[in-house]
Amino acid sequence: MSQTSQTTDRVARRVRHEVKRRMLQVRDVRPLTPKMLRVTLAGDDLSGFVSVAHDDHVKLFFPPPGEEKPAMPTQTPNGPVYPDGVPRPASRDYTPRRFDAAANTLTIDFVLHGDGPAAAWGAQARPGQFLGVGGPRGSFIVPDDFDWYLFVGDETALPAISRRLEELPSGTSTIVVAEVADAGERQNFTTRTKLETHWLYREGAAPGAQLLHDATAQLKLPGGDGYAWVAAEAATAKALRRLLVEERGLRKDRVKAAAYWKQGAIAVHETYDD
Repeated sequence: MSQTSQTTDRVARRVRHEVKRRMLQVRDVRPLTPKMLRVTLAGDDLSGFVSVAHDDHVKLFFPPPGEEKPAMPTQTPNGPVYPDGVPRPASRDYTPRRFDAAANTLTIDFVLHGDGPAAAWGAQARPGQFLGVGGPRGSFIVPDDFDWYLFVGDETALPAISRRLEELPSGTSTIVVAEVADAGERQNFTTRTKLETHWLYREGAAPGAQLLHDATAQLKLPGGDGYAWVAAEAATAKALRRLLVEERGLRKDRVKAAAYWKQGAIAVHETYDD
């Protein structure tokens, strides 16, 4: 079924932010599901923090084993520069799940899978520890007045999806198609929108299979002017964008698809707009 009634001129826009790097301290750690952890960071360095879009990303800098804090670079006209003789810390991109300016806290949700530096740090995270935080460098702001929104993704997309559902206006029609390991990884979304949710369980299958593609292909999309947001493994995100544009009939500028990870690669974050 194609989606063709898209005539309203609603335009997404990019804004840039001043690049800042901050040293923050863990205030609270709590599990959301068996494989999702919520970490709340705090510190005076959060002054001036800006995140205005649900899929913004910050770069987290992790302390090396045996060190209390990660080394942080100095920003120069030629880019970030680290002190001589100091190795660069491991870093990964994450969604700012929530920033509370009044409480001066930043919340990050971690997917606990694999054996990389982020998962390893998250598995032992406790209050008092330090993390470096850089960014966001910018935001991609999508208007809040589309008739409906579709969100498709795996676990890595859930923090951004959850944030967007909290921020959209009351009564907005929203659809979520979410792939997770099993029923124990379901999350309860807080939202004022009219939400339709489809949970997909891998049950031991590898991520990035056909679950998201097949479920999205079978969706009954609402009428009116809609916007789709996709985040998943790289090949899956590309395939979903093609499906939504070429088969479901959405305009290219009404589909944003991003790779939040890639099979066999490290620290991938790519956006697809062709």
